[in-house]
Amino acid sequence: MSDLRGTLMSALARVSAPSSDFELSSASAPARPALREAGVLVPIREDGRVILTKRASHLSQHPGQIAFPGGKVEPIDADATAAALREAQEEIALPGDAAEVLGTLPPHVTVTGYRMTPVVALIRGAPPLRPEAGEVAEIFEVPLAHLVDRRNYTVQGRLWRRELRRYYVVPFGPYYIWGATARILRGLAERMA
Repeated sequence: MSDLRGTLMSALARVSAPSSDFELSSASAPARPALREAGVLVPIREDGRVILTKRASHLSQHPGQIAFPGGKVEPIDADATAAALREAQEEIALPGDAAEVLGTLPPHVTVTGYRMTPVVALIRGAPPLRPEAGEVAEIFEVPLAHLVDRRNYTVQGRLWRRELRRYYVVPFGPYYIWGATARILRGLAERMA
């Protein structure tokens, strides 16, 4: 466990630029009056497995997509880290005292107008997790070793607002991990290389 903590701390100490859903595409980010702040938790168990969720299919934004627990920063949150921890407790019943926050990755700007701050946390013990049915269809885990192997990533694309949008994909079994989630994981992989 201390080796994993040390490896993650070293990776988080490396400097890298913020990322964006638009960085692999010829399309430029649309002008927005202001980005909404959000925090997502990148929860990594002590045994080296990353906890991810599959969003409920009825949600208006990103239905059925693979995501980190998280959401927008609310007035009750001190910052993006507090929002990520609060949302993880709401979405997957992760107790706040089970998460040891190690640091953050650079912000990621999404096509939906959020500036997400990924908060990396080591999850102590084996707290039982439970999906919040209104938001989360499923909770699953992926070995960190799979996610930090850059050979597992490809760049794919699809039309979005009549322009080809390219994005990272890192599939795992039946799970199609793409877009912002895959880009954040790719950023972690680059730091850990």
